Amino acid sequence: MFSKIIYRPVLAIVISVVIVFMGMLSMKQLPTAQFPEIAPTTVSIFLAFPGSNADVLVKSTLSNLENAINGVQGMRYMATDATSAGEATLNVVFEPGTDPNQAVIRVKTRVDQVMPLLPELVQREGVVITPIQPSMLMYVNLYSKDNKLDEKFLYNYASIQMLPEISRIDGIGRSTILGSRTYAMRVWLNPERMRAYNIAVEEVMEALAEQSLIGRPGRLGQSSGIDAQSLEYVLTYKGQYNKPEEYEQIIIRANAEGESIHLKDIAKVELGSAFFDIYSNLDGHPSAAIVLKQNLGSNATEVIENVKLKLEEMKKTFPPGVDYKISYDVSKFLDASIEQVVHTLRDAFILVALVVFLFLGDFRSTIIPIIAVPVSLIGAFFVMQMFGMSINLITLFALVLAIGIVVDDAIVVVEAVHAKMEEELLSPFEAVKRVMGEISGAIIAITLVMVSVFVPIAFMSGPVGTFYRQFSITMASSIILSAIVALTLTPVLCAMILKNNHGKPRKKSPVKMFIDWFNKRFDKLTGRYVGLLKLIVNRRIVTVLVLVIFSIGIVVENNILPGGFIPGEDQGTIYAIIQTPPGATLERTNQVSRELQKICEKVEGIESVSSLAGYEIMTEGRGSNAGTCLINLKPVSYTHLTLPTNREV
Repeated sequence: MFSKIIYRPVLAIVISVVIVFMGMLSMKQLPTAQFPEIAPTTVSIFLAFPGSNADVLVKSTLSNLENAINGVQGMRYMATDATSAGEATLNVVFEPGTDPNQAVIRVKTRVDQVMPLLPELVQREGVVITPIQPSMLMYVNLYSKDNKLDEKFLYNYASIQMLPEISRIDGIGRSTILGSRTYAMRVWLNPERMRAYNIAVEEVMEALAEQSLIGRPGRLGQSSGIDAQSLEYVLTYKGQYNKPEEYEQIIIRANAEGESIHLKDIAKVELGSAFFDIYSNLDGHPSAAIVLKQNLGSNATEVIENVKLKLEEMKKTFPPGVDYKISYDVSKFLDASIEQVVHTLRDAFILVALVVFLFLGDFRSTIIPIIAVPVSLIGAFFVMQMFGMSINLITLFALVLAIGIVVDDAIVVVEAVHAKMEEELLSPFEAVKRVMGEISGAIIAITLVMVSVFVPIAFMSGPVGTFYRQFSITMASSIILSAIVALTLTPVLCAMILKNNHGKPRKKSPVKMFIDWFNKRFDKLTGRYVGLLKLIVNRRIVTVLVLVIFSIGIVVENNILPGGFIPGEDQGTIYAIIQTPPGATLERTNQVSRELQKICEKVEGIESVSSLAGYEIMTEGRGSNAGTCLINLKPVSYTHLTLPTNREV
């Protein structure tokens, strides 16, 4: 059947062109990642209860939410984190492969059932439910170069001017500023004066709610259907106060004689921050720390590139003395890792081409595998997209290994055509016609055997199964496409490109002389190998002894070599986790983080240090005695930098 393909050369070429075209389209659309996505689907529930501590949060809110969410379809487990800052995060982890949108719907349905049971203030603050990518995508610091602007201004500028723009970028799942420095009117009550006037906090709260409000006075002269009105007036009201002076004039208490107590008599009012829960700075400059996380399935490299373009665009409108710095960027290491694998892929392809040319000894014969191999490799990207995979180190590594396998099919066809032309003195067209009738079944059989080795691996479960699944699918698809190319494109190329030069005098050239010299040496080596086999083939004890030695070596190496899930890679960032004694204030933790910054400034090879007091970035936990320093290394310093460890401050 396949011998007739040489009568349809256009069809054979079109088949390969379609494979390449679909593979290149898929290559542009596939997400890029360091490794396959093995993290299970996670839904994050964030809530705030201002003024409460961790114990109050657990008893009043988290226990109700946990009881409601427990047992939701597809859930594996829940992890809850409550802080003394009045904030809590509940992460619901689902089985791998769960649709994130469906997971959010299931969780939200359970949360809605207990919303009336939650404290009123929690309901007013809002319960935020989002699907998240656990790992951080970028960490951006907006900082003041001359220290003239404080964290409060930087936080609010980033919140108002930057976050809305960044959140609209396709692929951004969550963009947050660490801390709660939002502008707020702070009322500092004076207990002594309140006691003197016998005023309670509840009385102050009621006065604020009654006098600083959003009013809706309505309209005058609105048509009533009874008497016609000549004019209609829309009444307006000032609304909530927004200046300290206005809040100071709020009347707390008054009597019939006209005496009154104003808020300024018992309190100090100023425009400040809603909370002072995190201190952030970059190399000693006050900063606003922006953390970006990506949507599940998005292309990390593409998202980061779009974020960088948007940041450069917004930089033009920054206030004087304000700049930004990307303290963590996952694409740096990702691009470097993939670039190395791509270079390996290129080198492997060149080596295969050289080996084929060296053994076939014919430039025309070498062209055919060089054309056929990329078709199989590029077409594999289309299969990867069909199975929802990504371009990562595992799939690229599979393509590197696949080069040596897929080239065999093309070489088998070329060698068989040469043999026919030499033995029967046929033209390339007739030789291809006979060869395809003889070896088509063999190519199909070899392909099925090779695929049967890799396909069962795709059914492995768990995180390890996710790794090997992408590897096996990439290998199997490359092998199958290689067989299709060997049965369609390769015969046509052989009929079009090859020439029957067997028996004809060969022109002398340096390349031909080198190939003849190599063939003579290789034949001698082959003869010695055959002689060695004749000596040991009938001595079974030698064969068994060699097998035992190799088996012992495998066992020894397996016990000596360290084990691990993923090999450790240097990403150019050091995370310094700060833990001060329980009960330590935020200012004390900030002082420790600043001291650590000064220590790092003296170490050669460090590019910048971002410090956070009140936030632990690895677990995303908050607390006045927790802190983190992100130490960024210069690219040339990754391999030889030495830092002091276990230092107590």
